[in-house]
Amino acid sequence: MGKAIEAIAQDKGHDIIILNGTEAQDFLQKNTADVAVEFTGPESAAENIKRCIIAGIPVVCGTTGWLAEKNSIEEFCKTHQGSFFYASNFSLGVNLFFRLNTILARMMARNEHYYPSISEIHHTQKKDAPSGTAITLAEGIISNIPSLTGWAPGTAQPGILPVFSERIDPFPGKHTVRYSCDEDEISITHEAFSRKGFAAGAVAVAEWLPGRTGVFGMDDFLKF
Repeated sequence: MGKAIEAIAQDKGHDIIILNGTEAQDFLQKNTADVAVEFTGPESAAENIKRCIIAGIPVVCGTTGWLAEKNSIEEFCKTHQGSFFYASNFSLGVNLFFRLNTILARMMARNEHYYPSISEIHHTQKKDAPSGTAITLAEGIISNIPSLTGWAPGTAQPGILPVFSERIDPFPGKHTVRYSCDEDEISITHEAFSRKGFAAGAVAVAEWLPGRTGVFGMDDFLKF
């Protein structure tokens, strides 16, 4: 993702000041960037975001697998009057898929004989499973179907939405939401053919964020 974002940003005439964290401490003290784009790993994302906020640099984050700390990061951003944008997926198509998922879940809440599930496939280099996109889909379903109390990876039990993950190379990403019963099945799927859509969305958000203060997400950017 970092390389894809770099290529698109440079094609659009932006200057890339630093590409990784090896020189970040000295760089952040200089505070010469308009925006930071954080696509690292779950073990370092929260600290990277804090350092950017302290330096007064707006930060766009697409790292997944660290969301247990997200609420505290949002409060940290507000306390320091920073600018923080998080999305589990920056693709326009995926965010339309999120909205479709929510609408379908509201409809299926009245049809409890259908059994919901989510499956996702990514490349083997992806560090977290299930994906952040799958978790966002799960949250959209759970918040609209009262009989569901949570989700679990690959676990089928009453009140729990199962999320199945596979890691296959090469595979940019495929997510499917299913509602199954004995008579039939309803499913919706989003499949990415490359990382370009994700990277293009991240660059577009990075262009939009500077000058804004607060905590933002894709609904703010897309005006849903």
